[in-house]
Amino acid sequence: MKKFSVGYATGVFDLFHVGHLNLLRRAKDQCEYLIIGVTTDELVEIRKNKTPVIPYNERVEIVSSIKYVDKVVPQENMDKFGAWENLKFDVVFVGDDWKGSPSWIKYEEEFNSVGVSVIYFPYTAGTSSTILTETIKKIYVSS
Repeated sequence: MKKFSVGYATGVFDLFHVGHLNLLRRAKDQCEYLIIGVTTDELVEIRKNKTPVIPYNERVEIVSSIKYVDKVVPQENMDKFGAWENLKFDVVFVGDDWKGSPSWIKYEEEFNSVGVSVIYFPYTAGTSSTILTETIKKIYVSS
């Protein structure tokens, strides 16, 4: 039996890579049912000031196809506690690059008050969608 019933994690999942897969695998290892919030194109543009390479609907299709994922929902804003109010997960998974940030200190307090655990996973060093995008740009510029 797994430690948690329902888990939740979010991400852009643009240019899906092994770091994304590691997050999903580690999360599913700890919960029976895993819900993933895929960030909408509009929110990516607002938060990161860029347009995703892979459109939202295609990113949802990719993430939905991963065997560790039970359900995909849109992440239309950054309100993780609001997501809990709708989805009622008992654990939220997030990359450790967010640990100690003001927003996640606040989320930890809010989630603690309703019995939701926050688990930080190590960021996969050396790989990210940003690194992949920059590498692809360099290849095309040098061609």
